[in-house]
Amino acid sequence: MSARHNRSRWFAMLAGIAVAIPLFMWAAADRQNDSGQITVPDPSEERRLKAAAVQSDAKATAELCTMECAQEFRRLAKGRPTSDEVRHLLAMHPHMLYIRMDVNGDRGKPQEFGSLPQGTEDKARQFLKEARRGATSSTPYVSEPFRRNGHRYIVIGVRSADGSLVSGVIRQDIVDEVAKHQKRNLRLVPYPAEGNYRIESAEPNTTRDVTVRTGEGNQNASHYHVHEVVVRFKQEPREQDLKQMMQAIDGKSARKLGYTHVFTSRTMEAEQLMNYFRDKWNPVYVEPHYLYLTNTSPAETGSSDISPIIPNDALYSQYQWNLPVIETEKGWRLSKGNEQVSVAVLDTGIQLDHPDLTGKLGEGLNIVSEAPPEDDVGHGTHVAGVIAASVNNNEGVAGMTWNNKVLPVKVLDSSGSGTTYSVAEGIIWATDHGAKVINMSLGNYASAEFLHDAVRYAYDHDVVLVAASGNDNTERPGYPAAYPEVFAVAATDSSGRKASFSNYGGYIDVAAPGATIPSTYPGNQYAALSGTSMACPHVAALAALIRSVNPSLRNEEVMQVIRDTATDLGEEGRDIYYGYGQIDVVRALQAAEENDLSLERYSSRLLNRISSLRSEFGITR
Repeated sequence: MSARHNRSRWFAMLAGIAVAIPLFMWAAADRQNDSGQITVPDPSEERRLKAAAVQSDAKATAELCTMECAQEFRRLAKGRPTSDEVRHLLAMHPHMLYIRMDVNGDRGKPQEFGSLPQGTEDKARQFLKEARRGATSSTPYVSEPFRRNGHRYIVIGVRSADGSLVSGVIRQDIVDEVAKHQKRNLRLVPYPAEGNYRIESAEPNTTRDVTVRTGEGNQNASHYHVHEVVVRFKQEPREQDLKQMMQAIDGKSARKLGYTHVFTSRTMEAEQLMNYFRDKWNPVYVEPHYLYLTNTSPAETGSSDISPIIPNDALYSQYQWNLPVIETEKGWRLSKGNEQVSVAVLDTGIQLDHPDLTGKLGEGLNIVSEAPPEDDVGHGTHVAGVIAASVNNNEGVAGMTWNNKVLPVKVLDSSGSGTTYSVAEGIIWATDHGAKVINMSLGNYASAEFLHDAVRYAYDHDVVLVAASGNDNTERPGYPAAYPEVFAVAATDSSGRKASFSNYGGYIDVAAPGATIPSTYPGNQYAALSGTSMACPHVAALAALIRSVNPSLRNEEVMQVIRDTATDLGEEGRDIYYGYGQIDVVRALQAAEENDLSLERYSSRLLNRISSLRSEFGITR
């Protein structure tokens, strides 16, 4: 607790301000006509496209899980592991429930580890028998999925060149988890559920009630705590004033962040609370406590002569379309990042011991509770992997940076939502703890002054703030992405078109891949997710690479480099769907290096040239 409350003086100045606004994860491509123009689908077509995106993510996640497990089984088949090594594998991969090893040349019973899940015995043994017949040294056996007691299972069998067989039962609940997560993330269902945590939906920047019955309803609604407001007073209230306020509002609790107070009433609703504080105390502002949700043409610079680096990560070549399309592989020739340039991920937390994030995480903070910033949703772990999953380690997926650290800042709870207060605190904490880039794959349609003050604080301290635009296919500005200090990101699909769910508008800076993106997931697993939430960390990672190759650039210069080097998409020049275009990693890093030459090295080179000329012409003064 002491670390949390030991903030800078500016942090103290902010806190007296806010009404509590829930923020959410911003966790399918629009059709284009023959001329290349985007046609925005009607609601029924949009639902169909989003449903197709969910199915695509679930299918890709199933394939990622199957491929990762098959590779682990292949290692077992080739390596003749000890019993302890197999048990360790099961402990590290809790979705692997049962392993059977039939070693060629060994007489006696096969070795068995783990156990068959209750209720699956008949079906599992049938498929295990088929695996013994069907698996070859070149082709693994994979059963059809089957369900028992609400869980999804498959059986895999892998045979080595010497005939040894490793087979086993895999629980694939991750497929159902991803489908459920993405229905919320892409707003196919109302999210969050009204009444949960005493949350209400409203027209943005008002408390006029809106009942959200469908996913499309989210694009015209903001969400706030029914019985809470955030207040910034002109003068710090005395203790007797606070007691008077609490008595007048039937107060349940009052929390203070610097000069800002969050008041919770047992009986009064937000509109009544705001009227009370405006009439009786004349504050700087009083606002609802909003929730924020997860969202999952410069000249050519000669990148054609740069050879790409192709990593050996197990899932990279087959599934990670997103990194080659933005020229990441060539960009790695210029910069693989620097561990001194950290990226704070404000999200649902991160699986702190995920094997593909080993050594990539720095100091973190859980603002939601006193526990470590562990991920209980999956969204934050996925975002972190896009940025920093270990590269070239023969495991899983590759992140965009090899060396940059990620700071896990848990500001969203197990429902995927968090308040203005928690997100603002996360921004300020990350700034005070050295983050050079902040990734915010979250948002709401209400603009909160308290949150904006925190954004300004980070911006004034030279932090690059990157935020997802949202997944409602609407032109309505989402926040924090639409704040002028924040770099706003839209999503594209593998064809370079606007993703069907991606929000758009004049505030969009650039676009990045956001459809069926493979990355790390809790439980030492991997999943494919779609959303502007997934596009956002591509841009945050690029900002970190730029700041690694040229630390002298200020935050606005970093953002301008990304804009100037983006590949123009859609209408010529900046447009409302792609901003300045899709990011190009190698061109951005080349521009950053050139900027470095002109800004940082020019003076010393000029002095050296003058000295050389003086010597050449015998000038001593």
